[in-house]
Amino acid sequence: MTPNPLYIDETPRSPRVELDPDTGHLALTGESYPEDASAFYGPILQNVASYLATTIDAPLTVDMRFIYFNSSSAKAIMNLFQMLEENAEGGRSVTVNWFYDPDDDLMAEMGEDFAEDFRHASFYLKPDTEVA
Repeated sequence: MTPNPLYIDETPRSPRVELDPDTGHLALTGESYPEDASAFYGPILQNVASYLATTIDAPLTVDMRFIYFNSSSAKAIMNLFQMLEENAEGGRSVTVNWFYDPDDDLMAEMGEDFAEDFRHASFYLKPDTEVA
């Protein structure tokens, strides 16, 4: 059974989230500093975990386009990436695309820091003028 798609509209404090189980695509776009990061990211992590549990060999592509995120969001992103890396280690094809504004050195450095934790999943840093 394929899990349900997930769509959360972007707000001034939280990113747009799209998980399409049919295509194996997850996207987070925008700014992330929700009042309660656990409450915001908890259902997202649960949906991704459900996707990974029910689509054993299906590839997953993740597109991240953040303008800004706070430390609580960074922890949730790390938890997501850890889940993805564990699945990649188990043999699933996982690709993470980290899009960032070429003028935003901090977001590029954050992507570089996250990339260091991946050994099995593919992680690509992609300058993109459409992120700003």
